[in-house]
Amino acid sequence: MEQRAIYITEQDLERLRKLVTQQRASEGSSAYLRKLQGELEKAAVVEPSAVPADVVTMRSTVELLDLDTGAKEIRTLVFPDEADVEQAKVSVLAPIGTAMLGYRVGDTFEWKVPAGTRRLKISRIIYQPEAAGDWHL
Repeated sequence: MEQRAIYITEQDLERLRKLVTQQRASEGSSAYLRKLQGELEKAAVVEPSAVPADVVTMRSTVELLDLDTGAKEIRTLVFPDEADVEQAKVSVLAPIGTAMLGYRVGDTFEWKVPAGTRRLKISRIIYQPEAAGDWHL
């Protein structure tokens, strides 16, 4: 898998680091926590205005294309306390949430599910807080 730059604001980085620390203390270390921590360690910390508009950041709403079925779905990447299945708000700690963070429009990623592996493509970003100027969410 190719290396990709993860762009993150200082505010989100601090909040995600704290979240990883809390989760590890309460649940131990899972593969997804290790992956998220690894992504945070190599992240490029930038001002909100410097985040490229085609990058999935926290609270971004994206359209995903299932490469095997052709189905499209909309998901919003959120912090765990904001997750809501009925509103398609997926936690960054969920496998799909961890997988989406930092990807760009056109990128593909795999997400393991009980029935196997789903192959998804970021087909478009519907909303990204940084691009919209919503820097203090």
